[in-house]
Formats: sequence, structure tokens, C-alpha cells
Amino acid sequence: MQAKDQIFAAPIAELGDFNFDQKVADVFPDMIKRSVPGYSNIIAAIGMMTARFAQPHTQLYDLGCSLGAATQEMRRHLTQPGCTIVAVDNSAAMLARAASHLASFKSDAVVELTQADICEIEISNASVVVLNFTLQFIAPDKREALLTRIYQGLNKGGVLVLSEKFISGDDTVNELLIDLHHDFKRANGYSELEVSQKRTALENVLRPDTPEQHKARLAHVGFSHVDMWFQCFNFGSMVAIK
Repeated sequence: MQAKDQIFAAPIAELGDFNFDQKVADVFPDMIKRSVPGYSNIIAAIGMMTARFAQPHTQLYDLGCSLGAATQEMRRHLTQPGCTIVAVDNSAAMLARAASHLASFKSDAVVELTQADICEIEISNASVVVLNFTLQFIAPDKREALLTRIYQGLNKGGVLVLSEKFISGDDTVNELLIDLHHDFKRANGYSELEVSQKRTALENVLRPDTPEQHKARLAHVGFSHVDMWFQCFNFGSMVAIK
């Protein structure tokens, strides 16, 4: 049975920045399901993208893999020979849970779990790269450099799946999307206190861009085929093909 997310259920006198520590790792599946609209659709589609874009004898990357949900879906749909899935996260607590999760499913696909800063790892001979709600936690001045390295490490015909929380350039629409997201969380059992405290904890660590900023940045680093394939409220996913 999944542990229920109650991290922000009681008043916290001094709210620090949100951190992917053991407390979060323990409740992460429940947190994601109740907080991110469309998450299960995105994970399922990452599997479909893997089946379509994985090339033989290449590497597939899940950058910011957390508990390995995307990694597992990639592994389930990987049919090409000689491939390795490289799953990277900087949180030891997350990777420990990912290892346990992946071990419960039998598969011949090779997965390498790596604790590292995704801005520093080498990306090479890649056919599929996934940034599933990860780039938003990278410092804004480091985002283009990371995407450049991903583009350079991708083989021709390779794909980047980039899922993010977005902001809208239109203030009225932006407020609507934020309100709808908060309604979604309330409908999933979060209290006003939980919604408020988590929003405060995330303010300094989750810094979203507009879809237009993402598209411009992806085009600037070299991708010529970029578009949004999914959006629900202020959460969505883009595809970029080399």
C-alpha cells in the first residue's frame, strides 16, 4: 500500500526549500498522483516514445529519474538490442527506492542507476532522453547548457521528451491555470494548508518557464522539430526530435 503524502498537513513554523529527501521519497508516488495532472498519461507515452525512437546499441537516459517510473516504462517498451538505460538522480533516497522498485520487475533490459548532477554527466550515443519534470529544478542559467549537451549527445533521429510545469505569458490565463491546479489538488484530498505550504516550499526551487521559452531554447540549441504533445492545466510535455 502506498504511503500517503502528509508532509505539509500540519503547520510548519519555518518552511525551508522543498527537498527530495527520505520523507519525500517515502510518499512520492502518492504525492505525484495527487499533485501532477496527467502524470500517468505522460509516463505511458514515454513508453510509447521509447518503442518508436530507441535505436539498436544506443543509450537511453532518464535524467532526474526519482523513483524510476519513467525508467520502468522505458524498460518495458525497449525492444532494440544492445541498449542501456542510464537513470540519473542526485538524491540517494530516491535512487534507493528506484532500485527497489525496478528490482520487483523482471527484465532483460540493462539499467544503470547513477547518483550524479545531471548537468555534469556525459551524454553520448543517445536515442532517447527523458527530462520528466526535472528541468524546472535546474538553475535557469544552466538550462540551455544542459539541453545543448543533450542535443549534441543525441543520434540523428533521437528524441527528447521534456515534461514541465509551465507558466503562461498571459496573466489572466496563468492565474486560471494555477487556480485549476489547486482545485485539482483539493479534489485529491489536499487541505488549504497543504496547498499553501507546499507552494511556499517550492517557490525558490521550482522556477517554471513559458512553453514559448522552452520552444525557443530547444530551437536555439539545434532542435528543428519541437512541439507540445500533451498539456493539462499548467503541466505538460514537449517532444523535440533531432
